[in-house]
Amino acid sequence: MDLASEKIVVTGGAGFLGRNIQAQLRRAGAAEENILVPRIEEYDLTQEAHVQRMYQQMKPSVVIHLAAEVGGIGANRENPGRFFYANMAMGLHLIEHARRVGLKKFIQIGTICAYPKFTPVPFKEEDLWNGYPEETNAPYGLAKKALLVMLQAYRQQYGLNGVYLLPVNLYGPGDNFDPRSSHVIPALIRKFVQAQRQGDAEVEIWGTGQASREFLYVEDCARGVVLATQKYDDAEPVNLGAGFEITIRDLATKIKEMVGYTGQLTWNTSKPDGQPRRSLDTTRAWDRFGFRAEVGFDEGLRRTIDWWRASGRQ
Repeated sequence: MDLASEKIVVTGGAGFLGRNIQAQLRRAGAAEENILVPRIEEYDLTQEAHVQRMYQQMKPSVVIHLAAEVGGIGANRENPGRFFYANMAMGLHLIEHARRVGLKKFIQIGTICAYPKFTPVPFKEEDLWNGYPEETNAPYGLAKKALLVMLQAYRQQYGLNGVYLLPVNLYGPGDNFDPRSSHVIPALIRKFVQAQRQGDAEVEIWGTGQASREFLYVEDCARGVVLATQKYDDAEPVNLGAGFEITIRDLATKIKEMVGYTGQLTWNTSKPDGQPRRSLDTTRAWDRFGFRAEVGFDEGLRRTIDWWRASGRQ
């Protein structure tokens, strides 16, 4: 697909991943005036009438659907119903009206929260249906996974070219650092920077630290999404990851040292760990559209810590 000739709607385009995808689209040749971002003030994408109006007014040929209501373990536990409804409703209406207007291509950003709680590591796309997701984020994960089924069904019945991508946990400059809804890397960076500044003797972290995660730098993810938009046209879901695994305990130690905090870590084991392990098999992304992560983890963390410190919002 030659992006220079396409009119591209990026839902959630003003967000963390969305801003990076806009930049990658421009690098790939998309015209600035043809990258369109529906703002929530004008378009509530959980409402079908708003979605229909968005298609009528913006007239896209491609939709990259990033918009989501999501957060870390705490936010998922507090908002299971809202997260299921909002994510299901947005995808449902956007895909149905993509079919009605004859959209050329629809890119759905899924979530690795859709994988079963006890998935063999590394996660392979064919394991998506081999069990129930981890309980704290199952409503969110299942809503997103239902959209994979919808896209495959619409491809079969209507010929809609829908692509489904599964990014691993993202991080990088511009991430969400709100302690009520942030994921683990920005939460830890904020805690350690604040503790260092205040001279706190210890920092408390949720869980046992034994769970593992994989992290993908946001610019790498954006590049992968744009490559898939250009080059991938199949029904099978595709993992986007960096191909490594780190325990939360080791992650916390690494960020602590990078920040320069010298106090103690304490683990609140009454809080949940979430999914025991997360690490993706990224073979399919390389084979199908030539994507591999490029930014090393230490370099990505350093950039993220530097950005947060420079933001002055600690």
